[in-house]
Amino acid sequence: MGKTKLIMMRHGESEWNKSNRFTGWVDIPLSKKGIAEAIEGGKKIKDYPIDLIFTSRLMRAQMTAMLAMTEHHSNKVPLILHTGEGKLDEWGKIYSEEAKDSVIPVIQSSDLNERMYGELQGCNKLETAEKFGAEQVHIWRRSFDVPPPKGESLAMTAKRSIPYFVDEIVPFIKEGQNVFIAAHGNSLRSIVMYLDNLTKEEVLHLEIATGEPIIYEYENEQFTKVATK
Repeated sequence: MGKTKLIMMRHGESEWNKSNRFTGWVDIPLSKKGIAEAIEGGKKIKDYPIDLIFTSRLMRAQMTAMLAMTEHHSNKVPLILHTGEGKLDEWGKIYSEEAKDSVIPVIQSSDLNERMYGELQGCNKLETAEKFGAEQVHIWRRSFDVPPPKGESLAMTAKRSIPYFVDEIVPFIKEGQNVFIAAHGNSLRSIVMYLDNLTKEEVLHLEIATGEPIIYEYENEQFTKVATK
């Protein structure tokens, strides 16, 4: 058996990425370009084994995962789990063993959501720079621990996304399950910061492209970044 794989992908362009607005936790779908990016990203990971999928609670990450998996060689169908969600959980059970074998479970968590941009959410980025000054907006966007008004800093995002990764995702990888995470620029930056042991200064220069897979192999308690095929 080959080394266990961790695949991560930032969602494709959203409608508010296209219109240059701060999105954060506002649940906006992918644009047409974002749909194409997700499918293209799926083609790049189509031959990698995937046993389990994690997404944020936001539509643009979930759309990215679903669209990417339409290209997967396994032809398995993503199955969004609703554990503990009342009738969505109780009434969504599968009673066919054949059907169970044809799906890949999808676990959602808000701990993988994008950084919450507070009172900037929905605002055009250029207009925000004109209102508050380009330097101040740059600090809100690119500093490690300065949050926008009533929002989250990257440090605050890391404080939820890294523990979730370590406590809820890594155990599956240690069991030999290949994991695909579809999430967001800042939640994924936080996880890469942890995996690559980046300093808070180094992570500020880390850019994660939309729809572009980031792949690690796990062996002997170590994660090693690998190039995509």
